[in-house]
Amino acid sequence: MAKRKKPEQSGGGGAPAWQTTFSDLMNLLLCFFILLFSMSSIDAAKFEEVAQSLSASFSIFDSGAPAITEGSLVSSGISQLNQLSSYHQSMGTNRDENDKDTLTEEEVKDKYDQIQSDATEELGDKVEEDLKNEGLLTNEYEGYIDMEITSQYVTLSLSGAILFDSGKAEIKNDAIAFLDKLGNVLTRYGDNHIEVMGYTDTVPVSARSKYADNMELSQARAYSVYKFLVKEKKMSEEKLECAGRGEQDPVASNNTDEGRAMNRRVEIRIYSIVGGE
Repeated sequence: MAKRKKPEQSGGGGAPAWQTTFSDLMNLLLCFFILLFSMSSIDAAKFEEVAQSLSASFSIFDSGAPAITEGSLVSSGISQLNQLSSYHQSMGTNRDENDKDTLTEEEVKDKYDQIQSDATEELGDKVEEDLKNEGLLTNEYEGYIDMEITSQYVTLSLSGAILFDSGKAEIKNDAIAFLDKLGNVLTRYGDNHIEVMGYTDTVPVSARSKYADNMELSQARAYSVYKFLVKEKKMSEEKLECAGRGEQDPVASNNTDEGRAMNRRVEIRIYSIVGGE
């Protein structure tokens, strides 16, 4: 890369040194007041009068530039302002566009939470429509699936009793057609993060079971559904996640048969996407 040669200093003549220093000081003070103006609320008519007065006095605008050459730098790197009025307007515009600068951290969080909640509501409407189109909300599949919308994701709760035999994690043949239709819906949300979560009731596993406890059983059931979606529906493993929760997070009392049946479930959570995430 060619090196730029430093210009030689011309000797003799010119204004006294103190005038140059004084001129730089005035320009620095002017820029300081310009910044103050840019962050204040100013009457437009009065502002134009001040701008014209400064222009006539110091000639740093389009009318002339005797103190410094137009477009050059002032002293130690402060850029010359060709138009004070347009600069102030652009500053105001930037502050309005960068809304987070005018909001507290809590307000920014609340605003984001509201945006995500709205996105999840919209996602829930689309998922429900897709379930209807696949015929999964008809009497034929009554009791197979329930849907719930939270602030971050849409939950599809699948009945464990319909998917699996007691104490087992292999998907029933009778449930294959249901999972195939459900997979058709889920593939439409391949860009969303999706979790497959397994749950059980509090009844201990049989001593003859190949699973050590309910946690292991719930993990195996979640993985069976996960594997079906990956293998049969060609869903991306990068967007899918599976885990078992065992007896944790019951949705009903484990003291009744009906409550225990509700707790034996597989949940599929479809997370909403905010701002193209």
